[in-house]
Amino acid sequence: MSSNHDALWRRSASELAALIRSREVSSREVVTAHLERIAAVNGSIHAVTQVLAESALAAADAADRSEPAGPLHGVPFTIKENIDLAGTPTTQGVPALAQAVASVDAPVVERMKAAGAIALARTNLPEFGLRISTVNPLHGRTFNPWDRERVAGGSSGGEGAALATGMSCIGLGNDIGGSLRNPAYCNGIASLKPSTGRIPHYMSMPPQDGGMAFQAMLVEGPMARSVADLRLALTILAGRDIRDPVSVDVPLAGAAVARRAVLVTELPGGPIEPATVAAVREAGRALTAAGWEVSEDAPPEIETVNEIWGRTLAQDLVVTMPLMEQVISPELAVGLRQLFERFDPEAVPGAVVNAERSRLSRLWSIYFAQHPVVIGPTWTGLPFAHDVDLDPETGMALLTGTLRFITPGNLLGIPAVCVPCGIEGGLPRGVQIYADRWREDVCLQAAEIIEAAMPPVCPIDPRWA
Repeated sequence: MSSNHDALWRRSASELAALIRSREVSSREVVTAHLERIAAVNGSIHAVTQVLAESALAAADAADRSEPAGPLHGVPFTIKENIDLAGTPTTQGVPALAQAVASVDAPVVERMKAAGAIALARTNLPEFGLRISTVNPLHGRTFNPWDRERVAGGSSGGEGAALATGMSCIGLGNDIGGSLRNPAYCNGIASLKPSTGRIPHYMSMPPQDGGMAFQAMLVEGPMARSVADLRLALTILAGRDIRDPVSVDVPLAGAAVARRAVLVTELPGGPIEPATVAAVREAGRALTAAGWEVSEDAPPEIETVNEIWGRTLAQDLVVTMPLMEQVISPELAVGLRQLFERFDPEAVPGAVVNAERSRLSRLWSIYFAQHPVVIGPTWTGLPFAHDVDLDPETGMALLTGTLRFITPGNLLGIPAVCVPCGIEGGLPRGVQIYADRWREDVCLQAAEIIEAAMPPVCPIDPRWA
């Protein structure tokens, strides 16, 4: 591998776009650098499931022959395998869908291409995105590049690991229970979970419409190694698409808010990993140095938020379970039945669950009016060992305990940015930044300050390679 190519896969998407625009490098050089990086490390990580070398190189040559147009002209990107990319299968990580080739691009893919980006590869996920670790019977397991024995997070774990190791510079994932944020934490990268409706979601193959959980809580979003790349991606991806009735056009910036942040260092239900608490407080010091007012507190009724998130999700999934059981692994089926036992879909009427979601959303919006930024853990513990989330005795407690500060983002439809905060004990640390609905700009502003105060984390070589 040439030194030039070695330098290119380490660059951010924004940096690569600038280099291509100025003709300092060609799009073919950038795409080739990432293809070489995939060849070098994917055998150890198993993050990339399909490499689109021929079409990516052809698109790069076309980009090099044309005048730079969009903000990501000639820059490669990767796509999780539950997002439609025309001409490739949207497998959902399920063998039965191995040949389910999409006929059209998802809106987020369309918009990346319209911005000049080039589809490079597809990335791994758990079956139907329904675990917070990434393994499936079709493509196998994605490994955490920091520690092969620990999970890479899920469900966008392939994206997270690919970005962390330099196989990709920017990618697309989605999130109904932390699936953009879990891999960001586990792999040491950045991600943006937008407000529900900010970025459109649409699948060309049935089922095209989910129940209330999917309508209210599922979002598409970008993953990268820098906050600047997340900000750029948001400008590209945001806005209504008529195929998504939830999607809306909302300004990307709102009225000025007080530079005031709350640090969440304690949560009901158990301790937070000490390295994460330290990272949250370091993030607070970075904001204090930038002139922000910082205090420690917690938003309202976090335990109830967790409970209503679980009930909202379970009430959706129990309806589709008879169909899913025909194609998913026995292990996932056991895990889903544990979810139904913990959040009995029949115990609380759906109307009550929806009313509680509305009440909690109002409480948090009132809280954000006084505390515009809330910074806390992504996961409450370290990335765990493979498959312990399916343990019949402890798996459900591990899941619900780990996601205690993830669920507000989904249940309440609010934005969150994950940003890495250095390394502790050989693993990346990170924090999660919340703001009120439609205030991605506030999250990103705080994230950029925190990122600037922290040592760089990725890209890395797999630690065992």
